[in-house]
Amino acid sequence: MSLPNSYAIRIHETGGPEVLKVEAAAPRAPGPGEVLVRQTAVGVNFIDTYHRTGLYKMPLPFVPGSEGAGIIEDVGEGVEHVGPGDRVAYTGRGTYATHYTGPAAGVVPLPAGISDDEGAAILLKGMTAWMLLEEIRPLQKGETALIWAPVGGVGSLLTPWAKHLGARVIAVTSSAAKAERAKALGADEIVVGYDDVAKRVRELTGGKGVDVVYDSVGRISAEASLASLRPRGWFITYGNASGAAEPIPPGRLAAGGSLVMTRPTLFNFTDTPASLARASKRLFSLVEKGVLNADIGQRFALKDAAEAHRALESGTTTGATLLVP
Repeated sequence: MSLPNSYAIRIHETGGPEVLKVEAAAPRAPGPGEVLVRQTAVGVNFIDTYHRTGLYKMPLPFVPGSEGAGIIEDVGEGVEHVGPGDRVAYTGRGTYATHYTGPAAGVVPLPAGISDDEGAAILLKGMTAWMLLEEIRPLQKGETALIWAPVGGVGSLLTPWAKHLGARVIAVTSSAAKAERAKALGADEIVVGYDDVAKRVRELTGGKGVDVVYDSVGRISAEASLASLRPRGWFITYGNASGAAEPIPPGRLAAGGSLVMTRPTLFNFTDTPASLARASKRLFSLVEKGVLNADIGQRFALKDAAEAHRALESGTTTGATLLVP
């Protein structure tokens, strides 16, 4: 197909990957407090599929996407921390496009040592890992964490970051190949397959259970996560790769030993310029030290966003997925 010079991927109705449509879209000039960016890389995240299917409601029509990187072309009134020509990464709404216009408050400059691709691949997922490990309930040295999907977009950052903090990591993944990759990322023990997970975790912990669970799988994993926790352990559920988890009555938390459950959203932890700067600074410092790697597993042309969604939902991707305008 012949593509216009500037275009966006737009959704007019919720559904499968086929609802992602390529449409001409002229760049919008930035208003006060906004920036206009020519995008060089766009991050793909599971939340994009939730928006596409309607699991998370969005006003129609809309352009999906929550993160990207590129070169600033123009800034609106009042924007001072970045300017034209700067390389930046950002979180925001509507990044599946050749150009992005949005709030400057969500934009951070990219350090010289981090490429545009790395910035787009790691910012949202990396700050999610920061939130999970260091903000909600700081993971302590010597604790044991159970991480589901350890080689996915967030999981591939959670695993080495948790090891860097001094935790023991038990990972749950779906195949022997992914288990090898989880081991390379720093996991201490691997549970392969989703059958009898809690029983196997108990065996690995001498019957005690783990201190905290990071669960991005959802419907098929929630009960196993709860059953893997020690008394007063934390169940942090942050994704729905298998579908939304069934409602959990408060009594189930009591029965597990006064468990704590939370369902966080990153934007509640990066809702001010100061918190965003703190999160990105911590993330980029770990990348520059070699603790974390952007781990770009696959790239797709922006026009092929539907193929990227199919790959993501099939469970065949590893690490981060990028769209390239």
